Amino acid sequence: MNVFVTGAAGFLGSHLVDRLLADGDRVVGIDNYVTGSRANLAHIRGSQPFTFIQADVSQPWTWAASSENPDLIMHFASPASPVDYGREPLATLAVNALGIMHAVALADKTKARVLFASTSETYGDPLEHPQRESYWGNVNPVGVRACYDEAKRYGEAYLTSAVRKLGIDGRIVRIFNTYGPRMQPGDGRVIPNFCLSALQGRPLTVYGDGRQTRSFCYVDDLIDGIVRLARGPGLQGKLVNIGNPIEFTIEELARIVAEVADVPLHMVPHDLPPDDPTRRKPDITLARTLLGWEPNVGLREGLVSTLDYFRELTPVA
Repeated sequence: MNVFVTGAAGFLGSHLVDRLLADGDRVVGIDNYVTGSRANLAHIRGSQPFTFIQADVSQPWTWAASSENPDLIMHFASPASPVDYGREPLATLAVNALGIMHAVALADKTKARVLFASTSETYGDPLEHPQRESYWGNVNPVGVRACYDEAKRYGEAYLTSAVRKLGIDGRIVRIFNTYGPRMQPGDGRVIPNFCLSALQGRPLTVYGDGRQTRSFCYVDDLIDGIVRLARGPGLQGKLVNIGNPIEFTIEELARIVAEVADVPLHMVPHDLPPDDPTRRKPDITLARTLLGWEPNVGLREGLVSTLDYFRELTPVA
């Protein structure tokens, strides 16, 4: 297959590119480096069958005319951490809204399949637990996180409308908390924060009382689920949660990171950010039944690789 991957230099996008190339696909990666990193693709730049295009996918896709028509478009371009989309709220809205519009227009012209990377943030601070795909969510549409939450909700609405109106083969993955190598230091997410603090001998900052929960999926597991959703037959219009359903409190996570890093645990409290969800856990029944997928990598195992990555990036205590 010929696959276009937007956001190819990002944490998830670069792992997705690796998987597609390993599967024998031809890949065109597109990124403007707003939050992506050249280092994430350094190991494959200049190799075949990978082509990289530096472009903003919220702008018209004029670059697509010079590429072979895609069989699959995977729209992953977007700031994805509170720090990043807090810094670039308008760009976040644009890349999700205009980016999916451009992807749909190209798919309608070329008969390509489209997979949109959405997020568990579409559920907001959920009143239903665990979260099923049928849950409509509890989102503040004008809060500090709205630029991301509502942009993803718009992208879902646009793609599903295009499936009904144009008949394109569109699919949506709602991605839950994911971690692993190539996460960016300082992006504000809890696992990079804890890993770096532990390695540098600093206290681990715990927001709120530490009893809020998250479910952490290792990146290799997540990418496998995404590829199954993208390739599987008869999945037009499907929206599927991909994430690990094993739930941890943030305080539990801090203790596990300290144990895996083999450092003393020191935690300091901090006020909870506005609109931060108190509980987050996916119902992955659809992923199991439609895709035959479930995660295999345990949190401690995944943290070993993640800590090794951050050790190579940063000076340690």
